[in-house]
Order: sequence, then structure tokens, then C-alpha cells
Amino acid sequence: MDTHLNDHHTPAEHAALRFLTAGSVDDGKSTLIGRLLLDSQALMTDQVQALQARSRTPDALELALLTDGLEAEREQGITIDVAYRYFATPRRKFIIADAPGHEQYTRNMVTAAAGSHAAVVLVDVTKLDLHAPQVALLPQTRRHALLAHRLGVAHLIFAVNKIDAVTDPGAAFAAVRAALQAFAQQAGLQPTAIVPISALRGDNVTQRLQAPWWDGPALLELLEGLPVPQPRSDGPWRLSVQWVQRDGDGTGHQARVYWGRLASGRVRVGDTVQVHPSGELAQVVRLLHHAGAERPEARAGQSVGVVLDRQLDISRGDWLGAPGTLQAQRRFAATVAWLDPDPAAIGRRYWLRHGHRWVQGRIAAIEHRLDIHTLTPQPADSLGVNELARVIVDVAEPLPVQPLDGASPQPGALIMVDPGTHRTSAALLVEA
Repeated sequence: MDTHLNDHHTPAEHAALRFLTAGSVDDGKSTLIGRLLLDSQALMTDQVQALQARSRTPDALELALLTDGLEAEREQGITIDVAYRYFATPRRKFIIADAPGHEQYTRNMVTAAAGSHAAVVLVDVTKLDLHAPQVALLPQTRRHALLAHRLGVAHLIFAVNKIDAVTDPGAAFAAVRAALQAFAQQAGLQPTAIVPISALRGDNVTQRLQAPWWDGPALLELLEGLPVPQPRSDGPWRLSVQWVQRDGDGTGHQARVYWGRLASGRVRVGDTVQVHPSGELAQVVRLLHHAGAERPEARAGQSVGVVLDRQLDISRGDWLGAPGTLQAQRRFAATVAWLDPDPAAIGRRYWLRHGHRWVQGRIAAIEHRLDIHTLTPQPADSLGVNELARVIVDVAEPLPVQPLDGASPQPGALIMVDPGTHRTSAALLVEA
């Protein structure tokens, strides 16, 4: 497994990159973001002055204060909420999500991962037993890496942090890298890179580390070169209707415009469309840009308004797509990340959201629970908070689900909500 980024880039490498920092508590996620903001000169003078005033030692800036915005976060020294920050280099723009490391707030990490192109999972080298025959990774490191992978995050980077705090950094990094490679192989992950850093001191963050045991790129170099995954335009098209607009002034024929973001494929004026759940067929007569201008076609990832050649009963949450491609199912298999303090119970009713449609559903069976330490399936009849499992889901209305695809995630991802507490209970990722 190569620890360096492949040198073959695509035009998508210059698009804005959304990435999150993940890992265990106190691994240095917020400090890393602060270092990136500071060294890329993304901070105003007054922000730096305020940071100096709030830091206990003006000469040693507490960079985590830049993202830990809640008072409770500053008091406890942990990240609770997801903090988003923005910065740019001459090569590209970045949107960073600082995800909590505490197990109690794993649901927030899932929220951040769902919209990210890359995940930087930090590993605190000072917390690990470097003298063990094989270094044992922390449970949250393993959990966050698995969640990012299962949620379809395209690029996974392991950043071995606090490399300045060990006596022999070269040997320490080699031992942790071997442990990460073994974990990745066992879990079926393919990390984009494994890099050493010191977020506090800035080693190998924006400038390359000068050390005989490291000849690779700095973290920022890797992030600047990552290609942003593009939605797939080569398959059949499908769109979840988000909003139905009625044109006209209330008199005469009033065409409906069905707005949404194209989840996959491409649609052209003149194409035949099938509606889910009605199954009705129609023809596309106009495609609209959000500003009202017409366009001859739309591709995956674009927002578009679709006008049909006849009036049909279509509402928010319905799907439009190429005929024969919206194969709806009442039962499907899924990986579940359970996020609720209340355990998952077989047969209990929940609300499920797929695209823009809400339906009732239940977990019909738990095929197995994933042991986070051994990565082996274990029998289970219920699930606790932060557990991963493969389940069978029944829904009250057929849904056009598809196995999760990182390039077009919408048809393959659902959320599960407790009808009593209104908490998001789980993230569901459809499997083949």
C-alpha cells in the first residue's frame, strides 16, 4: 500500500474540496484545522490577536480555540458540535468540518462525513503502546475510519499526529503506519495516504517535514491534489423531486415544474420519463436552470427544473427517472450505523427518509453486528449506540433504493428517526 498520493490528477482536482477531521478525543483535530487556517493566512489580524489573548501562553497559541466555538467546548476541551471553516490556497478552496471525537457525539461525525469528499483521520502517537509487537489502534480511530468508508467518503488520509512528542519519530511513525496498513487491509479500506504531522508545531502540515525518514508530501499538498468525485453521468438518470412549482397567474394551462438535483445520469429534452410511485410515463418538454433559463440537457449533480408534456399527480418526494430504472423495494439489506442512546429493537417502527420522501419502516432482522476490535461479524438481537451492523429493513411503501455509490449517494442512503423522541436514530447504507 503506497503512502503517497497517486500523481495522476483529473480536472476535478481544482474544485472546492470538502473534508472532515476525525479520530479519537484529543487527537488534535481542532488544532490541525487551526494550524491550516493560520499557516494558509486565512485568519484576519484581529482573529490572531483574539487567539493570542485567549491562549494561556501567547507564544504557544491554542489553535483549537479557533474551531471550538461553544462555551462548553472551551470549558471541557472537547469538540461537541461540527464546526465548519473555510480557507483557500492558490490551488483550490477548502471547506473543513471539525467532527467530534467523543463517542457520545458520533452522530455529529456522521453528519460531517455525509457531505465530505475526504476524511483526515488523526492518530495520536502518544496514546499508543509503541513497544507492543503490533500497535493497537484506539476504538474511535477504527470506528471513524470505518464510518467514513461506509458513508462513501472518497478519500481517506491517516495523519499520525504529535510526531514531535516521541523520542524516535521515525520508528514511531513506521510502527503506527504498519498498524494502520494491517487494519486497512483487514477492513477492506484503501487509504489515499498515511502521513506524519505535528499539528501544534506545524510539522508536515503546510510545509514538508525535513527528516531522513520521510520523503513524502505535506498534508496540505495531498489535499490540494485530491480529485473531487464527480456524480456519474453514464448511467440511467433519476431525480428526487424536492419542490413542485406551478407556473402562470392562475388562468389557463399552468405547467408544473419539478425541481430537484439530478442524482445520476443525464436527461435531455425529449426523453421519456417514468414517475415513482405512480409508474406513469411522460415526455420531458423543457429543462430549466435555477435562474429560469432553458437548457437542452442536465447532468448528475446539477439542479434542474423538469417540465413534462402532460399533467400528472407528482409531489415532493416522488422520483423521476428513465423508464424501467426505478425498481422499488419493500425489503432491502443495509449497513446501519446506530446513533441513538436507545437500543435498536427488531420490529419497532421508525420513520425513514429516502431522498425527500418520509415513510414508515422497521428493522426486520439483524444479520450480524460488526465487532469494532476484531472486525468480525457477531450475532446480535439488538444494537447499542455507535454500533455497526448489517440489517434487513422493511418499509411501508416501496422505495427505489440502490446499493450505495460514493459518486451518486442519494439513492443508497437513508436516515432513521425515532417517532417518539424525533432523534436521528441511525444512518442506513443500502447494500447489494
